[in-house]
Amino acid sequence: MQSTLYIGLMSGTSLDGVDGVLADFSGTRLRVVAAASRAFPVALRENLLELNSAGPNELHRAALAGNALVRCYADVTQALLRDSACRPEAVQAIGAHGQTVRHRPGAFDGTGYTLQLNQPALLAELTGIDVVADFRSRDVAAGGQGAPLVPPFHLDVFGGLTGINAVLNIGGISNMTVLHPGAGTEPVTTSGLLGFDCGPGNALMDAWCHRHTGAAYDNGGQWAAQGSVHGALLAELLSDAYFQQDAPKSTGRDLFNTEWLHARLASYENLAPVDVQATLTELTARCCADSAKRWASGSVRLIVCGGGAYNRHLMLRLQALLPECKVMESGALGLPPLQVEASAFAWLARQCVLGLPGNRASVTGARGSRILGALYPR
Repeated sequence: MQSTLYIGLMSGTSLDGVDGVLADFSGTRLRVVAAASRAFPVALRENLLELNSAGPNELHRAALAGNALVRCYADVTQALLRDSACRPEAVQAIGAHGQTVRHRPGAFDGTGYTLQLNQPALLAELTGIDVVADFRSRDVAAGGQGAPLVPPFHLDVFGGLTGINAVLNIGGISNMTVLHPGAGTEPVTTSGLLGFDCGPGNALMDAWCHRHTGAAYDNGGQWAAQGSVHGALLAELLSDAYFQQDAPKSTGRDLFNTEWLHARLASYENLAPVDVQATLTELTARCCADSAKRWASGSVRLIVCGGGAYNRHLMLRLQALLPECKVMESGALGLPPLQVEASAFAWLARQCVLGLPGNRASVTGARGSRILGALYPR
């Protein structure tokens, strides 16, 4: 008899560390039994960031970074087991997303690729638990974006709410799920389930904050709140073609990176760093709010998860830009912001083990539903 316990592990484009949950699927809704997080060691974070762009000896460095990443995954797994008094053999599988370092679906040869550093075989050895990994590549092989993968999970946990609702995950990159009434059916045209990447989330804000203050991120958006938004710079940032693209669409640090930012700052050398931070925060707020207005018009709620949900200044700006919509963090609905994505990969691991599809063609643009992930037995 299969267990209903699954572990989900997520390390996102913010590159701040690993979030993990032990989830129980025995009831009608997912229940988080335990949650744990671990920050990345500084050297690993820097290595992962460097591997987002071309550099020397990449294959060797990527392989070792994958090993180091998995040891962080194993530490979080052990913390989950310890905190819940759960034995490894009681867990059906771990869903381990890996660390995305390149994401170019559809590029170059018509198929493109998405690349997540991971060592799932090592994780199975270290934990004694089956591991499901490599969730994105099958969707890309089927002509999809391979991202975002969380909208079907959002439908599962937030789909019972009245009216039109949008779920906004603000990690390094921001992505949105639009839940229309009738989202459980396909194909989707003007109603149903839709998902896409909005654009930058925390990545540019964090990088600029670290460069000028030494802090890993702008705690609560307090630094940005002291600055003034520079209208001309904001307009230039928002002029990137990505923001006008139709969904399905996805992006990452391949596009929205420090090189992208510095190229656009070249004409604003005398701008105070705090004003740049304010403008970058407004960029994230605007690209998310504009996405909601375009694809989730009439939304009753904007449910925010990911680390960005704790940026009070950003949340206030989202509410100001979407006055007719209630902007709220996901914890108000029973699933704290830093548990949502990890829970999604526990859910995706379960879908794989049960032989059920994990993607939605209306979200990724794939040719149809596919079972996502590869299983590494313990």
